[in-house]
Amino acid sequence: MKPKIPTVLVAALGAALAWPLAAQAWEPTKNVEFIIPAGTGGGADQMARTIQGIVVKHGLMKQSILPINKSGGAGAEGFLDVKGAAGDPHKIIITLSNLFTTPLATGVPFNWRDLTPVQMLALDQFVLWVNVKSPYKTPKEYIEAAKKAGPGKMKMAGTGAKQEDQIITAAIEQLTGTKFTYIPFKGGGAVAIQLVGGHADSTVNNPIEAVAQWRAGTLRPLCVFDPKRIPYKDKVTSTMSWADIPTCKESGLDIDYLMLRGIFMAPGVTQEHVQYYLDLFKKVMATPEWANLMQQGAFNRTTLMGKEYAEWVAREEARHVALMKKAGFIAGQ
Repeated sequence: MKPKIPTVLVAALGAALAWPLAAQAWEPTKNVEFIIPAGTGGGADQMARTIQGIVVKHGLMKQSILPINKSGGAGAEGFLDVKGAAGDPHKIIITLSNLFTTPLATGVPFNWRDLTPVQMLALDQFVLWVNVKSPYKTPKEYIEAAKKAGPGKMKMAGTGAKQEDQIITAAIEQLTGTKFTYIPFKGGGAVAIQLVGGHADSTVNNPIEAVAQWRAGTLRPLCVFDPKRIPYKDKVTSTMSWADIPTCKESGLDIDYLMLRGIFMAPGVTQEHVQYYLDLFKKVMATPEWANLMQQGAFNRTTLMGKEYAEWVAREEARHVALMKKAGFIAGQ
């Protein structure tokens, strides 16, 4: 006669056997490609690689996250790659304003609605920079010098053609009656180097793209294109913090422009896939390394997700249509 197994043990054994069959939250089963639709050294590139470092340092993923620059066609290469990866949750992309400007300027068959919105991580600033060896201390002095020099004599270096930097440059021209020669480069790092080397008279680089040169005493910020001053008050140089840079508006140059730093995924992914990355970035943004990046890069720490994120993106797209029409940057215009 076989011994009778206690009822409690039977129940426990049944529960143990059933456990592997219970639904588990989705997580990546292979390396995740982190597409950067911009060149190396720029703000998007630096943010993506900082995120990668945070994920590794804090063990936030079992799989690896692999930043991949796909900057061809003003970022179209990266956007089309993710658009074509329908249903693939192992591919994410960090976006900037070329999410709007590239399809509008080039006619490439892409729209942000082709992707799945995940989260706005922050908004990035733009600063009007000059070489510290130049005599200009204010935007007014620089604009007056540009007018005096004549159309096209002053060179503005920027990232890409008909992208954020050139849109801001066109807005300055329209507001002040100046005319710059705009020189496009592949990434914000190269733009800063050109200004340091005296190959351009100014740039409108993101803070993180020029902070090293500012700290080193080779570049000078004239104003920030934000309605409010940057709130970070820790000294970056021996005499100035980000908060000490006046807004362009208070300096007489009434222009503001903030740029998206956000995450999208391929079309056709599930809400479970999206939720994994929402949870991941929540952990990333809770780290001291992220707080340091936000301060060092003078980021506006606005974050959005879900419906609010999609609505913000739609409004920003409409604003870019208006800006680019006015500048004559729309394809076929």
